[in-house]
Amino acid sequence: MAAPTSRSARSVPLRDSSSEKMDGAGSWDAIEWTKIEPVSRSISHTNLEFLLEEEQVIVEGYGVVLVNTDEAGTLLVTNYRLIFLSEGTRNIIALGTIPLMTIEKFNKLVVKTQAAPRQSDKSPSRRHLQIIGKDMRIIVFGFRPRTKQRHAIFDALLRCTKPARIWDLYALVCGPSKFGNTNPQVRLLNEYFRLLGKGFPRASMSMIEDGSFTLSNDLWRISNVNSSYALCQTYPFALIVPKGISDDEVHQASSFRARCRLPVVTWCHPGTGAVLARSSQPLVGIMMNMRSNTDEKLVAALCTQLGGTGVKRRKLYIADARPRKNALANGAMGGGSESSSNYFHSEIVFFGIDNIHAMRESFARLRDYLDTYGATSSDGMSSFLRHGGWTWGGGNLSSMSASVSTLGDSGWLIHIQSILAGSAWIAARVALESASVLVHCSDGWDRTTQLISLASLLLDPFYRTFTGFQALIEKDWLAFGHPFSDRVGMPTVSGGGNIPYELSRQSSASAFPSSPMRQSTGSHTSQNPSSTHAQNSNNYSPIFLQWIDCVSQLMRMYPFAFEFSSAFLVDLLDSMLSCRFGNFLCNSEKERQQCSIAEASGCLWVYLADLRAAEGSSHVHCNLFYDPLKHNGPILPPAAALAPTLWPQFHLRWSCPTEAQAGEVEAECRKMAFKFSELQKAKEAAENKAKDMVTSMESLSAELRNEQSARISAMSLAKRASKENEAFNRAIQSLGCKVHFSGSGDCTVDIENSLIGTPQKFSYSPSKRESDSITQNDEKSDLSVSITVMSDENAPNNQIGRMCETLCPLRTREGGCKWPDAGCAQLGSQFVGLKANFDAFDRLSIYDGYFQPK
Repeated sequence: MAAPTSRSARSVPLRDSSSEKMDGAGSWDAIEWTKIEPVSRSISHTNLEFLLEEEQVIVEGYGVVLVNTDEAGTLLVTNYRLIFLSEGTRNIIALGTIPLMTIEKFNKLVVKTQAAPRQSDKSPSRRHLQIIGKDMRIIVFGFRPRTKQRHAIFDALLRCTKPARIWDLYALVCGPSKFGNTNPQVRLLNEYFRLLGKGFPRASMSMIEDGSFTLSNDLWRISNVNSSYALCQTYPFALIVPKGISDDEVHQASSFRARCRLPVVTWCHPGTGAVLARSSQPLVGIMMNMRSNTDEKLVAALCTQLGGTGVKRRKLYIADARPRKNALANGAMGGGSESSSNYFHSEIVFFGIDNIHAMRESFARLRDYLDTYGATSSDGMSSFLRHGGWTWGGGNLSSMSASVSTLGDSGWLIHIQSILAGSAWIAARVALESASVLVHCSDGWDRTTQLISLASLLLDPFYRTFTGFQALIEKDWLAFGHPFSDRVGMPTVSGGGNIPYELSRQSSASAFPSSPMRQSTGSHTSQNPSSTHAQNSNNYSPIFLQWIDCVSQLMRMYPFAFEFSSAFLVDLLDSMLSCRFGNFLCNSEKERQQCSIAEASGCLWVYLADLRAAEGSSHVHCNLFYDPLKHNGPILPPAAALAPTLWPQFHLRWSCPTEAQAGEVEAECRKMAFKFSELQKAKEAAENKAKDMVTSMESLSAELRNEQSARISAMSLAKRASKENEAFNRAIQSLGCKVHFSGSGDCTVDIENSLIGTPQKFSYSPSKRESDSITQNDEKSDLSVSITVMSDENAPNNQIGRMCETLCPLRTREGGCKWPDAGCAQLGSQFVGLKANFDAFDRLSIYDGYFQPK
């Protein structure tokens, strides 16, 4: 049986007005268009919580059907994206929602159905809108007949997907918002400082302004020769060059390379001194006989002496990413490739990687294949239900091999394998031979960037982290001038960005086919060929997407080597294609600096970091299996392992959503890891609580010990006070006085003395002030007893006064008083104070008689 023709052979270009039959009409016949009534009132935009900041609805369409899934809903066009809402739930349908800048092309289609012979004239035509995205999806919307909704949506897409100025892009309309961007030049210098070794300061804007960033180590230096982009408009402001090459020689060498992209260092091995360098093709001419002494000297300077030998020089490989025949063909236009005879101790290697045009066509064929054999094809028909040779079932097993052949014919996986093999070869030369490698293609910004950045990823484990991956993209892709605007189809800057640009949205009418409606009981016609986004096919090409695909293949081979996950790569690609942030706008660092893109737009890296901040290592962007110690050096995949497959999370997510869940095991592991993390947190909380309880118990034990010490001290003081009280009583009693203390603190004194004729009883109750004084004295562990005797007479020369004078221990021999302010010295008072102070008693001879221990 003859093999069926490929899908591309039977596709109709969008510019053509020819028609072909489509299948899958069964699902469309089941739709009763007369019962799908448009909503009479508009949706309240204030209730659309899913709208982003500064996102505004421009036009709405009601009663629209997403043909891929036969879902009815509402279609909205905003200044940022095309949104499809479910009819019943008003939830966003992901398949039908696509950012405007992710749309590669769109076209209006009219599908005529074949009805019964007698009703052929009464069969209405179906109004379709086909959307083809840069993210591997093809979607078709159906509109009600005899309405102007499709026309309104189409016109809105024409205006919004092709703005007149770069400033009309959503990224610049929205502004930096909460995802403010730091200066990328500072981040580039920090990466340069890291490459040159330790001991360098952190970069700052002041270093850029005063030019003090021109630092160096023993082999390499940072030059500011391109600080104003006068040397090369597509190179960064700072370049790493050999230390022995002057700026004048750099200027001379640049004239020998295409677009002045001279050889410069992009990565240094910290141990061996080997480097990865990049450039564009040399201008050797059609006869391959043009030479440049300064260029040869610069390239030779990359071959520094091997450490420890002092004599032997390291080998230099010049890796030309192009096929050899393409390099020779470029000689007719003044380009070409180096000759090993002119570059000392070098070897020229050709990798045979095709150019951007072949990559663009391959990508389109792959997208066409996925739409044809996917579960949600743009014609609404599953691949299992197709007729004829395209069926998977029906006993026709040849169709299965035919589909595999179609995948192989796309050439996408072959291109991926070529890039992986070239990068692995470069990494092996640097890691195993300590050789330096100079990589270039024609202009040095497409295939060169893919190979250099992928080889760096293999060699340096830092680039396999979140921070390093960002530094790698900003250095090798953004700073070294990969033309994102041209390759992805974004606005370009020309004349300061004030004139209309020409979008590089690939119409592919001649390069690759569209994905029109397949054979059915009706036919379709492409309308308005002049407004179907005809674009410059020489610029658009998914080069960066292809490189991310290569990274995903390495992640599949080395699941423990990368800190980030496949979901991170998908979100990175979506953000780049959507132009939601300004990081990937323009074609070079110079253009982004001239337009102040970093200050005028949000930063993609801040946005991605903000997503991870809430969940930490359990976020979907983080690789659960990452083990930095397992792959803390270069990873060198052997050739047999370089067998790429489709990337399910990206290639199959729209056409085969169920099968795209290749990360289900990872998702389950993530759930288990999240539960484990929660248990870890609970364990830590319990341990902390136990530690707090132990600390509290220790504190209580210490307080208890202090209380016991205080109790023992108080008991000791009480015993001492009791002994002193007994001694005091004996002293008083020896003088003829009897002192009786009550529990309330009252004191009764009976005086029997020859000085007083009859016994007298005196009572004493301490006042509050005296009680406080006694308490304070007790606290000072000093016993001081104060006895106040109420006198019946106020005569200063009464019996009690004489007794006081007799007993007073403070009376001097000369008759004076040592305590003139005491109450006992105030003879006119009705109170007579008697103080017994043991410090005074200690100085009296009476102590010997009354205070001796028993």
